[in-house]
Amino acid sequence: MEPESGIARGTSQFSWASLSRNLILAYQSFGVVYGDLSTSPLYVFRSTFIGKLQRHQTEDAIFGAFSLIFWTLTFIPLLKYVVIVLSADDNGEGGTFALYSMLCRHAKFGLLPNQQAADEELSAYKYGPSRQGQSSLPLRRFLEKHKKIRTALLVVVLLGTSMLIGDGVITPAISVLSAVSGLQVTESLLTTHEVLLIACVILVGLFALQHYGTHRVAFIFAPIVIIWLISIFSIGVYNTIKWNPKIVHAISPYYIVKFFSETGKDGWISLGGILLSITGMLDLYSRTEAMFADIGHFSTFPIRLAFAVFVYPCLVVQYMGQAAFLSKNIPSIPNSFYHSIPDPVFWPVFIIATLASIVGSQAIITATFSIVKQCHALGCFPRVKVVHTSKHIYGQIYIPEINWILMIITIAIAIGFRDTTLIGNAYGILLLLLLLVSLQNSTNIYKYAIKTQEDWGMSILASSFCFSALQINGSLACMTVMFITTFLMALVLVFVQQRNIFLVAAFLLFFWLIEGVYLSSALMKVPQGGWVSLLLSFIFMVVMFVWYYGTHKKYNFDLHNKVPLRWILGLGPSLGIVRVPGVGLIYSELATGVPAIFSHFVTNLPAFHTVLVFVCVKSVPVPYVSPEERFLIGRICPRPYRMYRCIVRYGYKDIQRDNGDFENLLIQSLAEFIQMEAVEPSLSNSDSASFDGRMAVISSTRTFQTTSSLVVSEVEDFGAINTIQSSKSLTLQSLRSSYDDEHPPMRRQQVRFQLPPNPVMDPSVREELMELIQAKEAGVAYIMGHSYVKARRSSSFLKKLVIDIGYSFLRKNCRGPSVALNIPHISLIEVGMTYYV
Repeated sequence: MEPESGIARGTSQFSWASLSRNLILAYQSFGVVYGDLSTSPLYVFRSTFIGKLQRHQTEDAIFGAFSLIFWTLTFIPLLKYVVIVLSADDNGEGGTFALYSMLCRHAKFGLLPNQQAADEELSAYKYGPSRQGQSSLPLRRFLEKHKKIRTALLVVVLLGTSMLIGDGVITPAISVLSAVSGLQVTESLLTTHEVLLIACVILVGLFALQHYGTHRVAFIFAPIVIIWLISIFSIGVYNTIKWNPKIVHAISPYYIVKFFSETGKDGWISLGGILLSITGMLDLYSRTEAMFADIGHFSTFPIRLAFAVFVYPCLVVQYMGQAAFLSKNIPSIPNSFYHSIPDPVFWPVFIIATLASIVGSQAIITATFSIVKQCHALGCFPRVKVVHTSKHIYGQIYIPEINWILMIITIAIAIGFRDTTLIGNAYGILLLLLLLVSLQNSTNIYKYAIKTQEDWGMSILASSFCFSALQINGSLACMTVMFITTFLMALVLVFVQQRNIFLVAAFLLFFWLIEGVYLSSALMKVPQGGWVSLLLSFIFMVVMFVWYYGTHKKYNFDLHNKVPLRWILGLGPSLGIVRVPGVGLIYSELATGVPAIFSHFVTNLPAFHTVLVFVCVKSVPVPYVSPEERFLIGRICPRPYRMYRCIVRYGYKDIQRDNGDFENLLIQSLAEFIQMEAVEPSLSNSDSASFDGRMAVISSTRTFQTTSSLVVSEVEDFGAINTIQSSKSLTLQSLRSSYDDEHPPMRRQQVRFQLPPNPVMDPSVREELMELIQAKEAGVAYIMGHSYVKARRSSSFLKKLVIDIGYSFLRKNCRGPSVALNIPHISLIEVGMTYYV
């Protein structure tokens, strides 16, 4: 009986540990995922009834609106996202790119260059079912065969991503403006412009604090959202009991039928306001990546638990109470939420509402950083500076360029939908002239209403009418992303999860029917201001597609103009030039072969290093690559040439940290490969006609002291440049001295390698390892091509426009490749080359 009791006790401890872990993650999800969704009650009823439904502000219409909100929350967030979509996570990651990543791996829909068969051996690559369904096989082969269809799929993904980035611009403006507008309920002396000024100050402060990272204040995010949800739940219960308990009956779909029978086309057009109740659901799937910390990957169970048990009931009760209040206080619709708050608790709720709106805005900004990082990793966004803001929480990043662009556009939109003259007075930015001219129509209505107002209440109504245009953009962006997510999810269910194709068709038709009604309603409001979200999304999508197109053309040029290995072999081991001590790291996007720019190096440089390593840093369609599988090492040409290849693989969520250990890890990996090659003849290429040997996976996680190939010692060193610290060149020493004058020396650990005492080691292996150590001691140089990409003269006008103007502009104004790869500038050698694509 003792063993059984021990097993039961161990199982009990395991279950309690698992339960406590899930509860902690569910608690954290409130601040990370649900901040935006929980603040929707601030503006849903206001946005719904300001516009066409002004002629239908009756008790029955309010009952119908609540019924619509209830069933929308039930079908889309609860059923679609929590039950179905969250089951299609990519190694715990969610979002549009996660779905696309799974399709690229399981159905070969991807268009990423330099992919290899070795990538399919990654542990994360095999995530999900491995069996192949026969029913979907013909459809999959058809899609894989036609590149235009795969390109169209990429465009759809980019559209959804650009819409989500657009949501990152619009959501902070909506949330903060809605929260701050509560000041006009009690402080009637505050004008609309003064409230707008307060909102802009909050937005500027919010974006200005992004570089500190969310981890510094993340511990208060969850309590704020939880207190906010408890507050709106309590207010909802109070209003339901006090004003109209019959609102409970509005849960019946009968009131939806009655709503449309009375309002007709006006009710259909007003669905954009109802849709705002679920805008935060984009965060539920796309921002699960923010839930990773030191404990590793988390399951979707905490997200589901938090929504089903806490968030969903609180939101339903709040909307119910607000509808009960409005059914007896119809004139309060322009500021329905704040008017429904009991006077004794108004100020505490107002403060919590403002803080909750900031949390929601912070979450979508952070998500935008993550989305841009994913786009860049998959070759669909220009190079940007990615700053890792936390040493303890993996995935907390900050992108300066994106942060300030978002701030300018967010404030411009917030002000523009209130008064275009304020934008001109405050900014005067020529880049926004198109936006200002286009906004003139919507703001003329606002100016006319302000001029003809007779009391303070009319001012609130006028500002609400124009403010609804801002909310139209949010609903349009949200619905477009949901529509695309449904389509991608259907593909994942068929090709990845191997579900029955008829059940998947039912899923697609059911949710497309619901979302199509909402999307058509949102599209009807494009002339009223919804065009802004379309314009922003179009700009982002054009930027992403132009960058992808130019990068793809540049890669194809390298692929078709590789240097023949026979030419290199004809030069001999010396390559026809002087080989000087040192390690030369030649960066290229090619995972196989020798890039054309190498011939420029050989013909333009009088000497080259004794050890040459062709380094390819590439992204693979998985969220993370474990450090044990990151490095692929191989040999180019026979052993006397001392030429190697190193492929460094990153997932679309991995972050390339500048920790200064890359050189040491590379030397250590090369040494291990050299010894593996001597033991495993299959890795050798001496008898191969291609002279481009097989690649071997070399683990990069072992500590320097535990390597079996080399003896490692660490000595304390002052200086920031390890690559030239032991160089005998007077030029390099002078550069080192001038660099140290500008950058004070830092205390660092210098790694030195030595051969272990091994009498049975093959002499040729010992000689090669000794040359590798001596080359490392002499210094490491980073060699890159400074490329200029131009369209051929015979190219079409559109291609010349894209390459010569669009792509060239993006390359000149984005971060250089050396910055993105964390290459020390003092050790960088660049050789120019023109690409005619």
